[in-house]
This record gives sequence, C-alpha cells and structure tokens, in this order.
Amino acid sequence: MRPKHLKGKVALITGASKGIGRAIAHRYEFEGADIAFTYVSSQDKTHQLEVEMRVRGVKIKGFRSDASDYKDTQKVIQKVIDKFGRLDILVNNAGITQDNLLLRMSEENWDNVINVNLKSCFNMVKASARQFMKQRSGSIINISSVVGVKGNAGQSNYAASKAGIIGFTKSVALELGSRNVRCNAIAPGFIETEMTEKLDPKVVQSWRDAIPLKRGGLPEDVADVAVFLGSDMSSYITGQVIQVDGGMLT
Repeated sequence: MRPKHLKGKVALITGASKGIGRAIAHRYEFEGADIAFTYVSSQDKTHQLEVEMRVRGVKIKGFRSDASDYKDTQKVIQKVIDKFGRLDILVNNAGITQDNLLLRMSEENWDNVINVNLKSCFNMVKASARQFMKQRSGSIINISSVVGVKGNAGQSNYAASKAGIIGFTKSVALELGSRNVRCNAIAPGFIETEMTEKLDPKVVQSWRDAIPLKRGGLPEDVADVAVFLGSDMSSYITGQVIQVDGGMLT
C-alpha cells in the first residue's frame, strides 16, 4: 500500500468548490489530509464536495468566507483552528478575472481583481502566520500564473495581481523561514477547466498547438505540484515559483 504523503496534516484551501481548487482538495484527500476550504457563492458545489469526501471518511468542512475581507479572514482562520486543532498547509487559490484593455478598464475592475487575487493572500497569510510560527512548521502555497511572469495584453489587472503574488511569496519565505515555515508559488499556464469548455474549440486548439507538450494542462497537473509542496517531500524548498505550463514559457 502506497504511503499517503499528507497523512495527519490539516489543509485550508481557498476557493475549492470548483476548478483547480477542487482538484487540489481531491488530491489532498487522496493523500490523507483533513481539509478545510472556503467558498463565497457556490453553495451547491460546496455541499456536494463535503458529501463526496465524508462518505470516504475524510474530515472536511467548508466555510463561507470572502478571502479579500481582512476581518472575515481572521475569523475563518480561527474557526479552522478551533475545528481541526491545527493548520499545516494553506493554499491561496481564490481568484477572479475581469479582463479588458487598459484604456477601457474601470477602477472597479482593477480594484476587484487586486483585492480578490492579491490582497486575499496577504489576509490569509497574516491571519495564519502566528499558528504556523507557534507550531514551528507550515507550508504556504500561493497560486500565481504564467501571466504574472510574462504579462498578457488585456489582463493588466490580473497580471499585476499574479506578479504581486510572486513577490509576496518570496518575501514571506524570507521572513518565516527561520521558523520552519515555507512559502512557494505555483504558476499555472493554460489549464482546461469548466471555463475553457465555453470557448471556441478552434481558439482552444490553437493555444494547445503553441505549447511544447501540445496539450492544455489539467487541474490535476496543478494539484500534483500542490501535493509535493504541501508534503515533507519539499521540506528544503521555499521561496520558489514552479511553472505548470507544458513548457509554454520555455
């Protein structure tokens, strides 16, 4: 029987009701972790996720919380610790896009994306840092994007938020490393989710053709890296950005 790499660990995943977050939750369950997760509006999918995992004996709890709200985040971290007794892995996955060319982008579109994608990372790490430091262990995983590395026309707000996550990740790694708290980022490329199913198939195929591995990524491809970074297999890795992009930016 294969070892479970996250056995005995408690993980909190933001935005886990769908897409990459949901795939990470399923991989973490398979690897033996107990799971807390946050959601804002997808209540039906949240309930479904809880039922699926409880049937298999997993300790799991969803918390309705807005990761971009500082006070709300403080409360949800305390609820997680009260419920599970500890916190070992934090996955900052919550994110949105509100794309437009810079000259057409509203201040509201800019602020919304920065708050949900970037400020949420600050909120969650700030709220959980004391627990990690008290335990003298912890792994923080921030979901960035190749757009944060390269930039992308029509996504200046999204690119800025994801680039900010990279700088934030490296700074947190430097600050908390002496307490054995690690912080890394994952930068996914073109990942095929429910959202891409709505796009023109010819456009999607053209994106695939431009990738060295000639395919789009799956949410599970990102989830596998999240398992590695959350586990003791990566105990000497911090401050790094791992691109999961099929060679897109090579």
